[in-house]
Amino acid sequence: MSLPSRSMKPMQGALLLALSALLFSLMGVGIREVSSGVNNESVVFFRNLVGVLFFLPLVLLKGTGPLKTRRIKSHLWRTTYGLAAMYCFFYALAHLPLADAMLFTYSAPVFTPVLAWWLLKEPLTKRMLMTTVIGLAGVLMVAKPSEALLDTQALIGLAASILAALAFVSIREMSDSEPAFRIVFYFSLFSALISAVPLTWAWQPLSQHQLGLLLAIGLLATVSQIVMSKAYGLAPPGLIGPFAYLAIVFGGVIAWLRWGETPDLLSLTGAALIFAASLLSITRTPSR
Repeated sequence: MSLPSRSMKPMQGALLLALSALLFSLMGVGIREVSSGVNNESVVFFRNLVGVLFFLPLVLLKGTGPLKTRRIKSHLWRTTYGLAAMYCFFYALAHLPLADAMLFTYSAPVFTPVLAWWLLKEPLTKRMLMTTVIGLAGVLMVAKPSEALLDTQALIGLAASILAALAFVSIREMSDSEPAFRIVFYFSLFSALISAVPLTWAWQPLSQHQLGLLLAIGLLATVSQIVMSKAYGLAPPGLIGPFAYLAIVFGGVIAWLRWGETPDLLSLTGAALIFAASLLSITRTPSR
């Protein structure tokens, strides 16, 4: 018996992915601030621990029934890609200029259509390729990557991008039977268990301020993961992926409000290209 077909609601998926991008950009700012005094191992662990705690009320109210799954293998693959991407991304945020780290992370949609075509046999059209190229051009204009991109540390950022794309595709692969909350729960649970291991040699005491930031980061990450998982369940990654680029725009606005960084003409032009790519990805597309 075949599994139910995957949903095709690109407009709803695009809007949810835009919301997810906003939440991720807020999380990135938090990670940037807390990483000055907290090591990468602790940041990753607390981000995942909060994700598990987020689901405790659901378990207490409804039991474990809604969390039962027959797709453990798929969840483990999603965790492998997502957790590896998380370590790379958090490292990039702590060691590279913020614009460069954001560029790497949110260039994942460049790889997503090809990976979705290769692994899931999703359609790969010239329109999808065009929107991803336009979106990447906009990202480059907004981020204005520095010479840090030529450093060997940049390879970690690039790895984060490719691993994140694989995670997006794995979410899409499970979406025919797994709801968003279940995908995020197993990702948080498996990631918390795995990321607890490095703390046996990397644990450090935390101040109340640092703990508060870590809890906020974990909450933002968990909610954004749920929203993102729902988005990729509604439409193919190659179709709505460019909306992830909006995180660069949101990050620029937050940087202006938080640190007084004013976008220049190149940044504004790049933002316009990002929005254009996002709109092109869903226009004239059936949305049954």
